[in-house]
Amino acid sequence: MMEIELVQGDITAVRVDAIVNAANSSLLGGGGVDGAIHRRGGSAILAECRALRASRYGRGLPTGQAVATTAGNLPASWVVHTVGPVWSASEDRSSLLRDCYANSLRVADELGATSVAFPLISAGIYRWPVEDAVRQALAVLTAARPTTVTRARLVLFDATTHATAVGVRERLRDDRPTIGDGESDGESDGSGRPA
Repeated sequence: MMEIELVQGDITAVRVDAIVNAANSSLLGGGGVDGAIHRRGGSAILAECRALRASRYGRGLPTGQAVATTAGNLPASWVVHTVGPVWSASEDRSSLLRDCYANSLRVADELGATSVAFPLISAGIYRWPVEDAVRQALAVLTAARPTTVTRARLVLFDATTHATAVGVRERLRDDRPTIGDGESDGESDGSGRPA
């Protein structure tokens, strides 16, 4: 079973096997997490991203997909790039957001990574509501089948986002059914235990 940690900090400083990058489809760097990873990781990441654009992703990496490069100067072995969806109030794109996490885990597993750090994908300039972004991430990470990845860190940029994520996780735990919850055929004293 994979251990899931919610931590506040700078994802470019986290020591893990693979760091997930909330990339733009060009793979050539941008703002936010993407820009920070490219700046700190150095030119080796950009060189591999350019090679991927030239060989496999001429039109850019599709939303929800994932691909790996070197981590350059980052304290990791690989960067797994994924393109999150832009939030839309009129169109449900949550399956694409979940695909980002699932495909990033798949790529990390194929690489043999045991630890992976994720940013909160799409919650920055793509305007995904933070609470729902956390719910989508945790839904995928908690349901993941066993792989080489034994530890996933959701790295949250600031204290407010971290506190929100912790609150969402606690509410999800409270909402999870346990033995004795729900209706039963027998009598009960209301405690969930048979009378």
